[in-house]
Amino acid sequence: MGKNVLPVRVARSALGLNLPCADLNVTREHALLIDGVLVTAGSLINGTTITVYDPPQFEQLEFFHIKLERHNAIYAEGAPCETLRYVEESAANFAEYLRSYEHPTIQEAPCAPLFSCTGGRREIRSRLRSAISPWIDRRQKIDIVRDELEERGIAVLRVQNSSRDYRMIA
Repeated sequence: MGKNVLPVRVARSALGLNLPCADLNVTREHALLIDGVLVTAGSLINGTTITVYDPPQFEQLEFFHIKLERHNAIYAEGAPCETLRYVEESAANFAEYLRSYEHPTIQEAPCAPLFSCTGGRREIRSRLRSAISPWIDRRQKIDIVRDELEERGIAVLRVQNSSRDYRMIA
């Protein structure tokens, strides 16, 4: 299975206390609604609470998307996530979708500003803006959201490690 199709795992409480309320797996390009903006899950990977999930026991993945009349946000495991904006022609049920709803005539606008910085130069520039922010803060909204979630991930990891150390002593 190609690495680009592996889901992004947003761990329980990665976005806030019990937010999501259980681990949530989404595609890299699927956006979460955070602080009034949509941010793709691939842009939020931090290596602690938001990671690429590679389930070794599965050879196939099945994705389920919800398409509403208008692009919006819904709650998945308690976390606000975007609905499907457009249906890709490579989707397994594309023909069925066309029979039921016809081909969309226009590209639908997102329900909130949409940000992504996955891969290549965009990701490097974003990381650079974050790295120099203690001296010159040129971060954009996506950088701030990602930085805050990375800090939260480090804090959650520290709490988990300290409680594990406490159990080992007791």
